[in-house]
Amino acid sequence: MNFPATKQIMYLSNQVEGIKYLLYQSEERCDREMEHLVRLAKKGDADAFIRLIEINQDALKRIAVAWLRDENDIADVIQDTILDAYEHIGQLKKAEYFKTWLVRILINNCTKIYRKNKNHLQFEVSADEYAQDHWEISGSAESISADLEFFDLLKALPEDSRVIFQMYFGEQFTTAEIADMLHMKENTVKSKIRRGKIQLREQMEKER
Repeated sequence: MNFPATKQIMYLSNQVEGIKYLLYQSEERCDREMEHLVRLAKKGDADAFIRLIEINQDALKRIAVAWLRDENDIADVIQDTILDAYEHIGQLKKAEYFKTWLVRILINNCTKIYRKNKNHLQFEVSADEYAQDHWEISGSAESISADLEFFDLLKALPEDSRVIFQMYFGEQFTTAEIADMLHMKENTVKSKIRRGKIQLREQMEKER
């Protein structure tokens, strides 16, 4: 289309707004589905609960990997989290907070295993092992490639920043939500994110 520059800008702007609206609608539908499934699960619908776990299992795996170094521990903590959630979903007051509630359970379970084994937060799970395990979940080569790049980036961060980065950039939690789940001040979370960005930038410059 041969539009004058001003009209081209307006046209592109309208296209962008249209895409943003479609994405917003998609997120709205996803949120409504989640809330509907939570209501069913709270009434004892096992299929609805299974669907909720399917929707959130990628996030559980990524956060667990950021916490623990042993694949058996990661598998155990996810299984424990699913069982705990199934047993206590009736206690969830607001359906829209299901993912936050589920991740909080995961973090509590990760903390228990971490303290029990006295493991350091080290990335001894290889990228190949992570890809092999994660492929079965996502089924998408593009998403796996992106996950592996992010996985490699996290290895350059200090131990106490990896989980925060995964939750903030990987799972899109707000700094306030992360602070609440990790029992730390929001300013501390923001500070770790800022320092982590600087460290990642420096790391990428070294690799050029």
